[in-house]
Amino acid sequence: MSDIIRLTAAQTAARIAAGELTAVEVTEAHLARIEAVDEKVHAFLHVDREGALAQARAVDAKRAAGEPLGPLAGVPLAMKDIFTTEGVPTTVGSRILEGWIPPYDATVTKKLKAADVVIIGKTNMDEFAMGSSTENSAYGPTGNPWDLTRVPGGSGGGSAAALASYQAPLALGTDTGGSIRQPAAVTATVGVKPTYGGVSRYGMVAFSSSLDQGGPCARTVLDAALLHEVIAGHDPMDSTSIDAPVPPVVEAARSGDVTGLRVGVVKEFGGEGYQPGVVQRFNESVELLRGLGAEIVELSCPSFTYALAAYYLISPSECSSNLARFDAMRYGLRVGDDGTRSAEEVTALTREAGFGPEVKRRIILGTYALSSGYYDAYYGSAQKVRTLITRDFERAFERVDVIVSPTTPTTAFPIGERADDPMAMYLADLCTIPTNLAGNAAMSLPCGLAPEDGLPVGLQIIAPALRDDRLYRVGAAVEAAFVAKWGHPLLEEAPQL
Repeated sequence: MSDIIRLTAAQTAARIAAGELTAVEVTEAHLARIEAVDEKVHAFLHVDREGALAQARAVDAKRAAGEPLGPLAGVPLAMKDIFTTEGVPTTVGSRILEGWIPPYDATVTKKLKAADVVIIGKTNMDEFAMGSSTENSAYGPTGNPWDLTRVPGGSGGGSAAALASYQAPLALGTDTGGSIRQPAAVTATVGVKPTYGGVSRYGMVAFSSSLDQGGPCARTVLDAALLHEVIAGHDPMDSTSIDAPVPPVVEAARSGDVTGLRVGVVKEFGGEGYQPGVVQRFNESVELLRGLGAEIVELSCPSFTYALAAYYLISPSECSSNLARFDAMRYGLRVGDDGTRSAEEVTALTREAGFGPEVKRRIILGTYALSSGYYDAYYGSAQKVRTLITRDFERAFERVDVIVSPTTPTTAFPIGERADDPMAMYLADLCTIPTNLAGNAAMSLPCGLAPEDGLPVGLQIIAPALRDDRLYRVGAAVEAAFVAKWGHPLLEEAPQL
């Protein structure tokens, strides 16, 4: 394996800036890695080889001309196939958008290009980001590089698998109920859900508009912070974008000090359903934080018990509305348009052929929850629960600076194990969903391997809205302590592909 692909994003950018490597060399090394292993992993839906090399050549030309470069100039990035990319296919993991080539870039795509980041391809995902395993992609599942017979988490499993198999040092994901953090946890990578509205949603294909949030995925906390700083900030094209300064995330990632910090442990993030090895690694992480000088505070947030039920009413309701636009008239697939059928019949045939089972399940559930006579009983009640969860977080953050929990109740499960049991699949997001409902910021980072199966476990850190820097301060301290304890980053223990 080339040494280049094992560098962190920060190291890669520094060596390109110093002239020790060219962006073309770095890009070619990652393209060679993709060619060597992605047939087994299936992290990518589309590799933009020529586009990536053209971006890399432009970076090298700027450097040769003495022009200023971005902090991640020349670093390859794998982008979840939910962001629009001008001239490059965007499918959202669905047949209904197969072959669609967007005529415009998402705001984050523009920001990455402006920062001289090399976008190397689009990654696999659960269709329309609906799922916890990347098994719901219309283009087949992605394998977890730790064990290719197991899931890499979802819905951003392709982005996480690309990082864990050294196909890219950076990736972009979206997090509606845990789709950045949950894949990070089961692949031993770092994933961050920024504060809702902290990263523009313009050009991100919507699943659930009040929950969706784009964010960085990386192999280290510092790399995630560098990417966070590039993509964050106010966007007038997005009405939900926060008009506030980006928190000093890079500075926080470089400090990594938790002395005197109050860290909350919520009792409702425990109980039945948690794998013993996950609980063991989480308890060790709490003791590690205590040893680093943090004060541990036990909390109760009683409304968290209802978060999963509220989420699975709110998100399907919003998806049933957002996905109504895929009607065979404006985008992608069209079925049955032979001149003998009405527009309604063509729409019905197209949606039947274009959407997968999980998307149809959520559209039906959401349409029912929003229907006349049931709106107050289901959608309205779920929004009231959401308010109670937000208040629980507000009370908790009066006592602590951050909250920690396991990111997922279990390690990566075998592909197909939960395919016929949607409720078992939904439980994978048990610990991540409350944060999306409240709009807070959260991170997952590796905290060890579960003794019973040798697979990665994730530690989740949650911070109040607009205090994303606290995630990086705590995450950097935990990461440094674990690397010192293990003698190397956890990902180095992954099997060779």
